Amino acid sequence: MSLETITTISPITNKPILTRNGLSDADLQSIPETATRAFEIYRRTDLAERQAIVKKALELLKERQDVLGKELTEQMGRPIAYTPKEVTTAVARGEYLVKISGDVLKDSAGEPEKGFTRYIKKVPLGPVLILFPWNYPYLTLVNSIVPALLAGNSVILKPSPQTPTSAEQIQKVFSDAGLPDGVIQVFHSGSLTHIEAIARSPQVQLVCFTGSVANGLAVQTATNDRVAVRVGLELGGKDPAYIRSDVDVKWAAEEIVDGAVFNSGQSCCSVERVYVDEKIHDEFVSAIREVLKGYKLGDPFDSKTHVGPVVSKRSAEAIQAHIKDALEKGAKDETPENESFKSPPADGNYVAPTLLTGVNHDMAVMTEETFGPIIPVMKVKDDTEAIKLMNDSQFGLTASIWTKDVAKGHELIDDVEAGTVFVNRCDYPAPDLAWVGWKDSGKGQTLSKFGFDQFVKLKSYHVKDYPK
Repeated sequence: MSLETITTISPITNKPILTRNGLSDADLQSIPETATRAFEIYRRTDLAERQAIVKKALELLKERQDVLGKELTEQMGRPIAYTPKEVTTAVARGEYLVKISGDVLKDSAGEPEKGFTRYIKKVPLGPVLILFPWNYPYLTLVNSIVPALLAGNSVILKPSPQTPTSAEQIQKVFSDAGLPDGVIQVFHSGSLTHIEAIARSPQVQLVCFTGSVANGLAVQTATNDRVAVRVGLELGGKDPAYIRSDVDVKWAAEEIVDGAVFNSGQSCCSVERVYVDEKIHDEFVSAIREVLKGYKLGDPFDSKTHVGPVVSKRSAEAIQAHIKDALEKGAKDETPENESFKSPPADGNYVAPTLLTGVNHDMAVMTEETFGPIIPVMKVKDDTEAIKLMNDSQFGLTASIWTKDVAKGHELIDDVEAGTVFVNRCDYPAPDLAWVGWKDSGKGQTLSKFGFDQFVKLKSYHVKDYPK
């Protein structure tokens, strides 16, 4: 039987750089079976042993950050100035989850009663399938794999075809840290049919998916005929920012550009919509222009580059389609003159950071996920209009309000429909807070003490003393 060949295309050159083999029919059966056998052994280890393995693996990840960062730059195009930092941030996030795991996973005592012992244990589920994306492979994977392993589950990893080595590197560091064989398995696939087949396996107890709404729904549908299986979805975003009239405009502009353009805007929690009080609109737009003049678009292996290519030709075309739609409907391109924006390397998927004004909710750039380095700015009259527009979206991942009046900001974010709300910050999943999507941005949660919930099931113990 001829296996599927999966090819990784460089976003820098649009040439093939890696190939991997897909699954055979035998793999579809053996992977879940191996995960089940490994689980039956691993679940009997104590938490202290699991913590030691995870801690060691995180240490090894940190030691290898430069190698892993270089792979990320090659495979998905983020500038080399930033890719090692993803690994160290993932390590810090994992260390926090290890730190709280003892308290989170401990037994809960029932009410005391003479002659009885009652308590609740959090027990592992079994094999967990984790489907994770290319844009932040280490950060998104840590959210799931660390609590999954600490809880005592086995794990099946399916990376994006764009960043195949991320899963392989994770498997290696955990193996080097002493994790038993089979507790982590990796498979590659570009076939939704094969992914759905693994998800439908009766041995798989939880599917964690990070990616698009369409693919998340496909994974959920594949498991609909099984009662026991759980599905956690981390999906898209169209995250808004509201700039109130009292802000330091220059500072706010610097923050918004970073929140919108970092990683070429390829983050589910990037700032994709900006609402600005009309009293400072023109000043804010001018400040955004000044910030963008200092950005460099270009070769991601140049340490001075701020913005590299987007992940694919298809992605670049989709972003340009949003820009074209906005301009045709009356928006204005106010991107400043910047030589690097005019002449990026010829062969890659380069999209220049673009500042659009005069936008509205009739335009795709304000309603559909763009996933690119675009900053659409819309005037608003007051807080009420801003909040209404922020909530006018199918998505609800994060949102931010920028103001000197922090108390007012705190009041306003109560009315914002999003899983994470910020005042004077954006684009930052904090490990001590639950990462959760509202609306079409997902279901379930990762991070914080609540991030362990989906990886365990409750088992109540009710023991009566033997009558004398």
